[in-house]
Amino acid sequence: MRSVRARAALGATLVVAVALVAAGLAVLLVLRANLIDQADLQAEVAAREVAGQLATDTPYDELELDDEEDHPVQVTDEEGRVVIVSKDLRAVTGTGTSGVTPVPSASAGASPSPGEGGGDGDDDDSADDDDDGSRPGRSEVSSDDPDFSDGTATVDRTTADYRFAAVEATTPDGVTLTVYAGAPLAAEQEAVNTVRGAMLTGLPVLLVVVAGVTWLVTRRALRPVEGIRREMAAITASEDLARRVPEPGSRDEIAALARTTNETLTVLEASVERQRRFVADASHELRSPIASLRTQLEVAEAHPELLDLPGAVADTVRLQVLAADLLLLARLDAGEKPGNATVELGALVREEVSQRTGDRIAVSVEVPEGGAFEVSGSRGQLSRVIGNLLDNAQRHAEGSVAVSVAADGRGVRVEVGDDGAGVPEDERERIFERFVRLDDARSRDDGGAGLGLAIARDVASRHGGTLTVHAAAEGGAAFRLWLPRSA
Repeated sequence: MRSVRARAALGATLVVAVALVAAGLAVLLVLRANLIDQADLQAEVAAREVAGQLATDTPYDELELDDEEDHPVQVTDEEGRVVIVSKDLRAVTGTGTSGVTPVPSASAGASPSPGEGGGDGDDDDSADDDDDGSRPGRSEVSSDDPDFSDGTATVDRTTADYRFAAVEATTPDGVTLTVYAGAPLAAEQEAVNTVRGAMLTGLPVLLVVVAGVTWLVTRRALRPVEGIRREMAAITASEDLARRVPEPGSRDEIAALARTTNETLTVLEASVERQRRFVADASHELRSPIASLRTQLEVAEAHPELLDLPGAVADTVRLQVLAADLLLLARLDAGEKPGNATVELGALVREEVSQRTGDRIAVSVEVPEGGAFEVSGSRGQLSRVIGNLLDNAQRHAEGSVAVSVAADGRGVRVEVGDDGAGVPEDERERIFERFVRLDDARSRDDGGAGLGLAIARDVASRHGGTLTVHAAAEGGAAFRLWLPRSA
């Protein structure tokens, strides 16, 4: 049950089982209700036929009780005594009384017809009776809906379930009688039992079919997932990130998963390759100043008079700068947040330029007065970006370096330009890669480590901005830093 196929098959089977059971119960209830309604109608018709005969003063022994086996009849008076029963009715329940033997006064003969039980009186006496109100009332059959009840009846030694309808009738003598007529429920029970049996027989078969189909469909649908799993396991075991998982030809979620997995592997491969190249380049960059510094120290140990102290200091400073750059890149790669302090770029540019007293070319600054150039981020990281851009301009400029700050849409633009040789158009993205130096900047003294521009773009990107290079008006390179304004 730990597999997806098993859980899917079980879940589908349970859902279908619940739905079928609910639908089956609903069908049985509706079927039973319709059949009972039919039985009620039959019982009511039979009861009203007998009640109509009683209302027309038909003698008890002359009542027409058709289909006595299918429609047993029992008649009771106002006191609940049985006055009429069907010929073969032996026992009955559900009518309020279980008696099946008429009372003696009722079984002795038929009820008197009008004019038969009044003696030898003449018409005058009859007229007198009409005058004093002693003549019987009007006979009728109740028009109210009959009362229905469930019960049993034994007809000719056969006991079965019946549905009884109770209809009241008033005879010409003013006697109110209640007629109970039954309709058999055997057909209803047989139909319900037949349908229930068919459902109970077909339900397991249908559930087995649903489980089997779900199992097969799920297995077929998840077959590409197994291929993806095996390939990922092989990639993990071999550590070969150049391999890719198979992509099915379908356009479903599994195909999307395979494509996303391959995209993730591509990014992971590039990241690992970038890290390997970073480590190799860092090792190479560190090796040169360390080797130079060691050589100078060994020479100084053997010949103190030959110690190149300025060169040793320069190599030490270069090592310090390179270590700081590597540490900052490591923090950026680890996802260090830039912070949310408010930084005024105009003031930051002025402060950074004012501290550069040893530059070989004076930097001209253009910041509009009264402008608000506030951005959110890390003041130290943004200062590092401006410093790196100025260092790059000083390294390549021939006679002028300029920096300007201006509003640009919803952000602030800082542009650092020089009058140097510029950057070829096909190299304008490559120079932002780590440890990349163009051919004219590969010397150890002038070219740097190739990390300044990479750090500057990473910091700009993490602040929600951009860093690009264009051709300057003076013919050199113009680096444009754009950062969104603070809220």
